[in-house]
Amino acid sequence: MDVLLGIGGSDDSFRALERTVERARLAGDDLTIAILDNPESDREFDEIESRVREVLDAESVDAEVRHLSGDPGSRLVDLAERESFDQLVLGGGQRSPMGKIQLGGIAEFVLLNSPVTVTLVR
Repeated sequence: MDVLLGIGGSDDSFRALERTVERARLAGDDLTIAILDNPESDREFDEIESRVREVLDAESVDAEVRHLSGDPGSRLVDLAERESFDQLVLGGGQRSPMGKIQLGGIAEFVLLNSPVTVTLVR
């Protein structure tokens, strides 16, 4: 399977990174990781990429790492469609005090607009 993981520097995206890299190793998936320009994160591209490389090395997984600038949701959806990925993976989704899921802006946009299967890792 050809998998695209979008990571914007949130704790949720790092959980998605760890689970997706592990799954890619076990399933033999081809993995591309897109580091997003996330206005809601205080982490810089270099810090995020360093963490990505650590996880890839720990799992002995070879993956392409890209930087996407501009609107993160639309850039991720465009990339997934243009390069015919089978699956797009994101971290996100918190429970409200009433038990309903709350999505961030990037996750909501991707879920509503992606032409490929989206997996949300919580």
